[in-house]
Amino acid sequence: MTEQTSAPQTNSDQSKEPSFRIQRIYLKDLSLEQPNAPQILLVASEPQIQVEINISVDPVNSEIFEVSLACTVTAKVEGKVLFLVEAKQAGIFEFINIPPEQVDPMLGITCPTILYPYLRSNIADTISRAGFQPIHLNEINFHGMYEQRLMQAHEAAAKDAPAADESKIILPH
Repeated sequence: MTEQTSAPQTNSDQSKEPSFRIQRIYLKDLSLEQPNAPQILLVASEPQIQVEINISVDPVNSEIFEVSLACTVTAKVEGKVLFLVEAKQAGIFEFINIPPEQVDPMLGITCPTILYPYLRSNIADTISRAGFQPIHLNEINFHGMYEQRLMQAHEAAAKDAPAADESKIILPH
C-alpha cells in the first residue's frame, strides 16, 4: 500500500484556483415621485401597476464588474400617475481565473439573482413608506432572460444589426 501525502499549495497554485466573490452590494439610486398628489390620493380606484427591470454590466477592470438592476414601478389610476418608484441595486463582483465563456452567464444570471432580493425589498419598503400597500415584485427567471438576450443577439447578428447591450423586461402586475 502506498502512502500519499499532499504537499502544501504554493501561492502560484492558489492563484490559479477559480474564484467568484461578492465585494459589495449597495443601493446605487432610489427615487419616489407622487406627481399628482394630493388630488389623486382621493380617487378610489384600483391602480394599474407596470414594472420594468433592466440589467447592466460595467467592467471595472478585467476581473471586477459592477452589475446593476434598475427597476421602475409605475402605478396609475384613471390614466394618471399615482406613484413612480425608480431604484438601482448594484453589486461589485470579482471573477478570478474563471474562463471567459463562463463569466458572461454569471454576469447575466448569477449576479442579478444575487441582487434581486435586495431590490425587491427596497422597492416594497419605499412604496410602504410612501403610504401605499407594498408591492412585492414577482420572481424573475434570469436564466430565461439571459437565453432570450442571447437569441436576440444572434438574430440581430444574422440581420447585421447591432445587438443591445442591456437586457430589459417588462413585467405585468
